[in-house]
Amino acid sequence: MLPEEIIIAPVVTEKSNDELQQGKYTFKVNKKATKVEIAKAVEKLFEVKVLRVNTMTVGGKKKRVGYHTGKTSDWKKAIVTIDTNPEEKSYLTKGGKSVKVTKKYKDSIEEFMGA
Repeated sequence: MLPEEIIIAPVVTEKSNDELQQGKYTFKVNKKATKVEIAKAVEKLFEVKVLRVNTMTVGGKKKRVGYHTGKTSDWKKAIVTIDTNPEEKSYLTKGGKSVKVTKKYKDSIEEFMGA
C-alpha cells in the first residue's frame, strides 16, 4: 500500500490535542494496515522519526434515521509517538570508522492541524 492509502485523516479531539505536547499524533488509518506500515508511512509523509505506534479498532455506532436502524462502519485509529528531540546518530563500520547518520528529521508535524 502507498503511504497516502494508509494514513486517511488526522483525528482532532481534546485528548489528541493534549497529547501533541508529548509528541503523540492520532490518525485514522486503513483497517488492513499494520503497525510497521503505519510507522513507515508517517516517516515518509511527514519526515519525522517514529518511536512507537499504538493501534486500536473503533467500533461503529448504532444510528437511526426515521424507522430504519443501522450501524456506522468500524475504523482503525493509530496513535503515533514521534521523537521530539532528534539527534545525530553515529555508528562504527567495518574497520572501525565512525559514520554519522545524515538524515534530518523534524521534531513536529506542522500539517497535522491543517489536514
